[in-house]
Amino acid sequence: MVRRPRGNLGLYLHIPFCSAICNYCNFNRGLYDGDLKAQYVAALRQEIQLKADGTPADTIFFGGGTPSLLDAVEIRRLIESCRQAFDVSADAEVTLEANPETVTEQRLADFREAGINRVSFGVQSFRDEELQRLSRLHSAARAREAFAEARRAGFDNISLDLMMWLPQQTVPDWLDSVDGLIELGPEHASLYLLEIYPNAPLRDEMARGRWSVAPDDDAAEMYLQAMDRLDRVGYVQYEISNVSRPGRESAHNMKYWTDGEWLGLGCGAHSTRNGVREKNVSSTTEYIARVAERGQLGVERRVLTSQERLEEALFTGLRLSRGVDLAEMKSRYDVDVCARYGGELQLFVDEGLLIYDAGRMRLTRAGMLLAHEVMTVFISPSVR
Repeated sequence: MVRRPRGNLGLYLHIPFCSAICNYCNFNRGLYDGDLKAQYVAALRQEIQLKADGTPADTIFFGGGTPSLLDAVEIRRLIESCRQAFDVSADAEVTLEANPETVTEQRLADFREAGINRVSFGVQSFRDEELQRLSRLHSAARAREAFAEARRAGFDNISLDLMMWLPQQTVPDWLDSVDGLIELGPEHASLYLLEIYPNAPLRDEMARGRWSVAPDDDAAEMYLQAMDRLDRVGYVQYEISNVSRPGRESAHNMKYWTDGEWLGLGCGAHSTRNGVREKNVSSTTEYIARVAERGQLGVERRVLTSQERLEEALFTGLRLSRGVDLAEMKSRYDVDVCARYGGELQLFVDEGLLIYDAGRMRLTRAGMLLAHEVMTVFISPSVR
């Protein structure tokens, strides 16, 4: 029998509005509309009330889209609704994703007064030509100024996102952005590999502009050199794509990687609770209408089997630098991971990609580059 996940609930609030649609984006989002935004915030508060159950929670995450397009009063009301509906701890981590062009020092101060204590900026690059290729609205200078404004507004927990393997990007170009991040000194950083989806406008723009991405070997070098530089200045890599100052890991995202539980609120939001995965209706207008009618918001619901929960715990746990606690897997899922998968995993051990250390199984940094290949071992043969 699978035991209940550890820790408190995380609350994710999806804000689907953007000032412009980035040419690479595959998230559930749409262009900003002031009237629609007001209706949506009201519907989101109503959904929070409908799902109130007093469960202890210790993170609130405003994701999107561009949540920083909301006004501070709307943020405050949503946080208040969460605190009324759930037992949110007084010291909860409350994160707001923000784009640099949407904030000012005053707006940031207002967000902080409303209850936000962590800001995550979608910077993506500190090179203007790369930002233009991604159709981002801000410049590198604006990103630096937004960071400075957040500091002046009193934020002492700031995260920055960067993207590597961009069109026309070289290893030195990428390291320029990494150095730009280091110069600012955020508490947390996420370094992602750009994914070019089949229906993304960026794919067509790359064809028209004859832009290309670097060879796979260069992408690997980008990753390894970036992590090495971040190591040297005191950042700790705690997950494949994430680093932080000691003790400043993303508490909310850790729930995704440690077999935790979270409740997704808003259009297109995903939840995982009690071994059940659910997704809300994606359309913003349909979401608002269904809330008003007290209709069914979930359009997908799947009860995970014990095997699926084990597989997901192994997938997500191996994303963490500390890896998977083998005794915990045995206790929670009644599975001896080494006995079940050890034979297939030995190849990766022999190649220096996976190691067993003090009762844990974890990827080496080189192994993180090939994490997908390692994780396929845990997929049931029937679905490989």
